[in-house]
Amino acid sequence: MRFKQLSLLVVGLLIAVLLASCGNSTNTTAAQPVATTASVAGATTASVAGATTASAAGATTASAAGATTAAGQAGAAAATGSQPYIPIISKGFQHQFWQAVKAGAEKGAKDFNARITFEGPETETQVDKQIEMLQAALDKKPQAICLAALDSKAVAPLLQKAKAANIPVIGFDSGVDSDIPVTTVATDNLAAAALAADKMAALMGDKGEVALVVHDQTSRTGIDRRDGFLNQMKSKHPNITIVDTQYGGGDQLKSTDLTKAIIQSHPNVKGIFGANEGSIIGVLNGVKELKKEGQIFVIGYDSGKQQIDAIKAGTESGAVTQDPIGIGYKCVESAVKALKGETLPKSIDTGFHWYDKTNVEAADIKPLLYQ
Repeated sequence: MRFKQLSLLVVGLLIAVLLASCGNSTNTTAAQPVATTASVAGATTASVAGATTASAAGATTASAAGATTAAGQAGAAAATGSQPYIPIISKGFQHQFWQAVKAGAEKGAKDFNARITFEGPETETQVDKQIEMLQAALDKKPQAICLAALDSKAVAPLLQKAKAANIPVIGFDSGVDSDIPVTTVATDNLAAAALAADKMAALMGDKGEVALVVHDQTSRTGIDRRDGFLNQMKSKHPNITIVDTQYGGGDQLKSTDLTKAIIQSHPNVKGIFGANEGSIIGVLNGVKELKKEGQIFVIGYDSGKQQIDAIKAGTESGAVTQDPIGIGYKCVESAVKALKGETLPKSIDTGFHWYDKTNVEAADIKPLLYQ
């Protein structure tokens, strides 16, 4: 019995040992896959998280880089002139002529996608003021600039500055005694003034005394209109005597006083030519104040309400009109073309026309006349 009990005890111990051994083995085996799963899961999570982080970081970096590049491209586009800045410096602002030029420039800016400013001194005698305006415009580093110079020699140093900065210069109305402007948009003032001389000679019967009131002797328009008239008279109408040439700075009041002084000094004067809007208004006023209307032939330049009314009334015989809107428009167009590297002619003639009471309302003339 004892042996049998001992045997059963030994067998039970062996079974317990075997069960314990199996349990350990099972636990170990079971633990390993869990550990492996956790390890894989952790590694996968870490890997995915790392990849996600790296991907997100990369995406953010790429996105930021893309945004920076886009901003850079936008800045570059602005700098290179997707809408170029073109300041326009005129000779003045006081006459309707310049307002018409401004209207043409604004239309050109719209059509050619340019940003412009338009300014000029209060009077056409303020050369220093215009120089200051030109300097201020250049300091803004424009893509191009349009200039109607009051004094072509005085602006020479600033034209050199523009050239050094590779800023194309477009002359308009008044050219400049320089080869720096890539082109000049203007009326052929020599030819236009010569036409005025021929008209005056015809009115005077090709003989008698004539005088001129000109806006200045420093701008290209002042010089060319004076010389065009004088040279045509001397070469084609030798029996007409030029008795006086005065310069009123385009100022109506000054030109009025000069006109009266001419008439008083030369009582036999038969004709007076006013070389721009301010000059001719002064001539009309002077003739009227001295009660010489109908006794002196008056020929003008440009238009404006007072001049048009005088032509319709017969107190002014006629005038030469330019195309001021066309001048402003072509100025901006030429600047944009220059920026694109297009070749431009050295001068662009915008044309001129004679008008008097017979055609002042004509379809081809009326659009050129500003009020």
